[in-house]
Amino acid sequence: MSRPPTFTPPPCARARVLHTERGDFAVLDAAPPAGAHSTALLLPGYTGSKEDFIAMLGPLAAAGYRVVSVDGRGQYETEGTGRQESYAQGELARDVLAQAAALDGAGGPGGIHLLGHSLGGQIARAAMLTDAGPFRSLTLMSSGPAEITTDQQKKVQLLGDALSRWTMAEVWEAMRALDPPEDADTGGEELRRRWMLHDPAQLIATGAQLSAEPDRVAELAALPLPFHVMSGERDDVWPVPLLDDMARRLGARRTVIGGAEHSPNTARPLETAAALVAFWDSL
Repeated sequence: MSRPPTFTPPPCARARVLHTERGDFAVLDAAPPAGAHSTALLLPGYTGSKEDFIAMLGPLAAAGYRVVSVDGRGQYETEGTGRQESYAQGELARDVLAQAAALDGAGGPGGIHLLGHSLGGQIARAAMLTDAGPFRSLTLMSSGPAEITTDQQKKVQLLGDALSRWTMAEVWEAMRALDPPEDADTGGEELRRRWMLHDPAQLIATGAQLSAEPDRVAELAALPLPFHVMSGERDDVWPVPLLDDMARRLGARRTVIGGAEHSPNTARPLETAAALVAFWDSL
């Protein structure tokens, strides 16, 4: 589970609702005071939320970008449906396209820079393969070419089984009992509140997707867009050599954030933001 350093937005950002043709989405919307030259849309990972990018919003806005991080359908402060079929990957991809349409023209010409972390990367990929027109670039952060590792599949299956039988509160207490000692006091009530507001149907459906995702790198590579593959120097969800190979197959810019693992956005936000600015500015 990602652990944002805070749930309080920086002064440049405001929490608001993004209205789209597919419903309302809770977002953090950050912009430079002098106006943005481009817009970036950031999608969080499995069990995550828009707050996973909170420490990056200030640096990205300072570089001239309007940055919108979003809670996907059924994540944290965006309302869910309680129905697993609502979270089919194609449905979530169409949500992203609706979000992009709602932001179109608000942050400068040239399309939206799309970034997805972990599960968010696979949803972002599906959105691009549905319609790449709204986008200027795609960054896949700690998000691999196909299914997650066997060990992670077992964990996701255990979580899905628990969510099918227990309440969200009961699952939370069970997960916290398994936390390593160094994480025992991290996040506290804000993390619990985020967990309790997730739709369990979303977690079950997207967990199954992570365990069965096909390799669609060749389809993505056929799109005439610039790609960026980012990760920490270690990753137990998709091994780093697998991400290296995916970057090669995409002809993508490759960034490895030292001192980070699966969530460089929370572990090393300043370095991660600087790498994103370097990529986006190069375009």
